Amino acid sequence: MRATAWTACLCLALLSGAATAQDPAPETPPVLTTIKLWPNGAPGTDKRPPSAEVGRDYWVRNIREPSLIAYPAKAAHNNGVAVVIFPGGGHKLLVWTNEGTKVATALNRMGVSAFVLKYRLANEPGSPYSVEGDAADDARRALRWVRAHAADYGIDPHRVGVMGFSAGGELVSLIADNPEPAGRPARDAIDRLSARPDFQVLVFPGPRGVPAKAIANAPPAFIVAGSRDPCCAAPSVALYEQLRTAGVSAELHMFADSGHAFNLDESDRISILHWPDRLSDWLADGGWFEPRRASGTSPKP
Repeated sequence: MRATAWTACLCLALLSGAATAQDPAPETPPVLTTIKLWPNGAPGTDKRPPSAEVGRDYWVRNIREPSLIAYPAKAAHNNGVAVVIFPGGGHKLLVWTNEGTKVATALNRMGVSAFVLKYRLANEPGSPYSVEGDAADDARRALRWVRAHAADYGIDPHRVGVMGFSAGGELVSLIADNPEPAGRPARDAIDRLSARPDFQVLVFPGPRGVPAKAIANAPPAFIVAGSRDPCCAAPSVALYEQLRTAGVSAELHMFADSGHAFNLDESDRISILHWPDRLSDWLADGGWFEPRRASGTSPKP
């Protein structure tokens, strides 16, 4: 066979193989479910005309109907742990992607089901809401909702934690380390469940709720912040010291020469890039990834 004919046959074979080969099927994106926290309307007084949420790029604001977005862990990796995530944003907006949805997918890789909360924002112009009242109410309701629907997601209701960034970290402290306001009537069966998280994760948390007023009953805590964070280094250290002195299990990571809002992968410092690994280690060391004990109690820290 002449060289030109052999070359033509080789090209034909390659083209035939390329035509029959198939690209791998694209991964099916998760089906996200939006859950209204208060089907009959959120408590409190908001007399403003109805208005839609506003979202741009990485943020969302104008939250009138608090809700959760569910990110269930895949069945093959589901370890029964759930985390409710409170994004930050100074109570003016929610940093929805970097401190919400991206965090949820990172937790999914650990086998953890995640629920990202859209809570009411107290610092928006004209807002009638308060952080300690309305936003904290939304946070407690979110935790109760997850416990009420734990069986639907393969979640152990005794292994439901909370995780908050910056302003969201304030909500963590308000519901985990401080007492719930007394005298509020239960609206339904969900409201009668416990709103105390089984563990708490605070990522560069703001100062609200510190010093804590119910520290003796606080759940185990993982705290991470930058040592040069002008707003949130001091409250992180102060809360840790309160927890430590009260005998509550707590772990603190203060990263050198680092400021605010480093999130998951927004730093050129190797130590900060690996802080989610330290969280995974902490959860594993605390027994949270293990099956619940037969007694029905949460893992011991």
